[in-house]
Amino acid sequence: MGDEQVATLIADLARRGLSIATAESLTGGGLVARLVDVPGASHVVRGGVCTYAVDTKASVLGVSESRLALTGPVDEQVARQMAAGARSLFGASIGLSTTGVAGPGPADGFPAGTVHIACAHPAGEEHRLLHLEGDRAQVRAGAIDAALALLRDVLDFSGVSARD
Repeated sequence: MGDEQVATLIADLARRGLSIATAESLTGGGLVARLVDVPGASHVVRGGVCTYAVDTKASVLGVSESRLALTGPVDEQVARQMAAGARSLFGASIGLSTTGVAGPGPADGFPAGTVHIACAHPAGEEHRLLHLEGDRAQVRAGAIDAALALLRDVLDFSGVSARD
């Protein structure tokens, strides 16, 4: 997603009176950094947390320890709980999360490029499972772009606003 598109996302969040927070694993803070690259992002970005270690997903974001023990961090429900946890932790309207395997090799039984992204918002939750190609940097960049695209879709199709 290009700089202008990210700036449009930030402007759209501000126009609707919405705020956003991120919960990241494989993207290591790159998602929130992409958002705050935009001048004026301080009006909508509440914060971001990088829970790279599995136990911090539970202790910081409230992800179910039993779920993590059952599935590991590369999981749809973990991504959904991370997004909800970011929303709660930062008091944001929207929580956006990334978790998966950046590579170069497999992890937790999943090949590199397996990524879950999720968005928790006033009208519900959305999730996408991705199978990205490329090296570690390309997978991480693709996950960030996909998370921003998911946010765009939530804003376009859910009709969320601060009044929700």
